[in-house]
Amino acid sequence: MSGKQQCVKVLMFPWLAHGHISPFTELAKRLIVIQRNVHVFLCSTSVNLEPLRKSIDEPSIEFVNFHLSTTELPEIYHTTRNLPSHLMPVLKTAFDDSKESFRSVVKTVKPDIIIYDFIPPWAPQVADEEGIASIILYIFCAASIALLAHYIIHPEMEYPFESMRLSETERKLCDVIDMVTGDAAGRDRFLGPFERSSTSFILIHSSNQVEADYIGYLSKLMKTEVVPTGFLVQEPAAVESGDDVVLLNWLSKKNPKSVVLVSFGSESFLSKKEMEELGLGLESSGVSFIWVVRFAVGEKMSLDEALPKGFIDRVGDRGLIVEGWAPQAKILTHSSVGGFVSHCGWSSILEAITYGVPVICMARKLDHPITSKLVVELGIGVEVRRDGEEFTRGEIAKAIKKVVVEEEGREIGRKVDTLRDEVRRKRDVEINAAVQRIVQLAQA
Repeated sequence: MSGKQQCVKVLMFPWLAHGHISPFTELAKRLIVIQRNVHVFLCSTSVNLEPLRKSIDEPSIEFVNFHLSTTELPEIYHTTRNLPSHLMPVLKTAFDDSKESFRSVVKTVKPDIIIYDFIPPWAPQVADEEGIASIILYIFCAASIALLAHYIIHPEMEYPFESMRLSETERKLCDVIDMVTGDAAGRDRFLGPFERSSTSFILIHSSNQVEADYIGYLSKLMKTEVVPTGFLVQEPAAVESGDDVVLLNWLSKKNPKSVVLVSFGSESFLSKKEMEELGLGLESSGVSFIWVVRFAVGEKMSLDEALPKGFIDRVGDRGLIVEGWAPQAKILTHSSVGGFVSHCGWSSILEAITYGVPVICMARKLDHPITSKLVVELGIGVEVRRDGEEFTRGEIAKAIKKVVVEEEGREIGRKVDTLRDEVRRKRDVEINAAVQRIVQLAQA
């Protein structure tokens, strides 16, 4: 038996964002459980790998440092996590210039297959040049990818799914559209994996139970089979920290489904004005809440400065403010949680479905407005109405009460529970099929 048959070496290369690294990490875990002759090399910058080294003790998952090309960015900024928005272009430029650094990793690891993100346009090029099989894993919802591909390929045609068509304001907020249609480089970054792929399929972090129509349309549009991995959602940590105990004890004193979690991901930061509107909306709703407040590195404010004046005293024990990080999955699994105020990052929406929690959508940028529309189409949440491009306290309060207090929220809760159960029933089927395709490609 050859070495390749004895152990399949998989190199994974996600973009430098927690929302990208997390599903890649979960896929790595599933690969080694389902296909035991697999060894995974997870490649990222040291600042991204550090927490993974502490939390994952698995000999079959090895962490490989990726060094950015010459850049003046301090190492703490070699990640999108808590990155000030004005530094994002600098990080992307450094990453785009790091093709040879990645080639060095490939030559050292000598993998049988590379699973890469859509951000590095040169990852499949390096794989081809080194004679290695490669496959892309899209970590966005199929609805988003299909809509973007449609705008590029058929700009003169109306999108066939009426419920997903964007208003002028939504299209402006959904800046990812301009990223992939505005210039040749953006188009190539997005469509390149389809057009240059040496394989007959691509992987997508989704499920046919949620997005069968969009997965089918994307496959037809791109003339490429789209293979869903199922939900690559991290299980809540079994070990509880002191902070977790305090938070869970607070939740245990609340009524079932009476609390909303408010969290906008690791790289979406609210302005002082936005925080004021959100805070006053939460206060006006009368609903209990856990609000995870984050600031970009170097832009931290005190809570007294960031939140509405007197807010903490007025809400009292009805609200809990958590700075920086909170165990999101663990909170969403708690019986007291009945809603999730979210920026609509895809990983967060998948967690909401996995744990049966309705979503209050406050999408702000990138592909999030598209994901928000999918949430509404599925009947598992509501969108906060905007005044122009802004969210206002009154509409925030109205949406929260609709989900947590009013009768409409009970129907939304029933729908998300039904969808959760459907996804669970097919979970093993989809991930097993995806793993089989990956291993077959690696061994070809």
